[in-house]
Amino acid sequence: MVDLSVNIGALKLKNPVMTASGTFGYGEEFADFFDLSRLGGYIVKGTTLEPREGNPYPRMAETPSGMLNAVGLQNKGVDYFINTIYPRICDIDSQMVVNVSGAKIEDYVEVCRRLSSLDRLEAIEVNISCPNVKQGGMAFGTTCEGAAQVTKAVREAWNRTLIVKLSPNVTDITEIAKAVEAEGADAVSLINTMLGMAIDVEKRKPCLSTITGGLSGPAVRPVAVRMVWQTVKAVRIPVIGLGGIMNGRDAMEFILAGATAVQVGTANFVDPTVCDKVVSYLEDYCIRHGFSSISELRGLI
Repeated sequence: MVDLSVNIGALKLKNPVMTASGTFGYGEEFADFFDLSRLGGYIVKGTTLEPREGNPYPRMAETPSGMLNAVGLQNKGVDYFINTIYPRICDIDSQMVVNVSGAKIEDYVEVCRRLSSLDRLEAIEVNISCPNVKQGGMAFGTTCEGAAQVTKAVREAWNRTLIVKLSPNVTDITEIAKAVEAEGADAVSLINTMLGMAIDVEKRKPCLSTITGGLSGPAVRPVAVRMVWQTVKAVRIPVIGLGGIMNGRDAMEFILAGATAVQVGTANFVDPTVCDKVVSYLEDYCIRHGFSSISELRGLI
């Protein structure tokens, strides 16, 4: 038997495989494809205080080895999540994590205050790294001061596991990680999408309505692995790695680089059963190489 369990702060995961926010809906959309209890955790789409329509179309574009998106955190708001979505998904036998975003710090705090009434919700992921909104999002995550201010305010309002999602669109991601650690983050997740752009040369106009958007997929994985490796060496809290994980081998790269857990994102659009396959790969890998626990492999590089 292989022990795949890991801990993110007080959050206990049966295995290190999680889904990335914005790529897995609310989880229930994937229930027909595989047993969701196989997941270590699932992170629901970005949730804001008020409903958001998101950005105008077109807001997705395919790129070499990846995709650009500018969805813009479309969701029906935290109250809709609490009253309508949560009752439908709270019995999934996996750790639920809500991704929280806001236009200003007070929004983050209020969303967390309302979410604290949900007894089956043990963790939130604070998004200070979305490049597709004009207010909030990445505006907070590109400076140590901004990242620290959001983390401190949320920490005072939320007494369960707090994960902060970091942006790669910075000079030194380790400094941002240390800033949120100092203000009480239990873990950091990285990387969010990289800022990119694509142009339709026949129409002579940008492919996205917002001109720029977030690049994800295999194209960003080497950058993500490097940033995870650097951040693991800079902080004492767990690091969750994501960015271009398409299969189990990719996930193992992040674990060897020091990630405690991983998030699978864009690959869910390609193969809705990919997370199940990643879990199986990690177990098989441990057996093939004689490891009894996935934790023994963490940070071997």
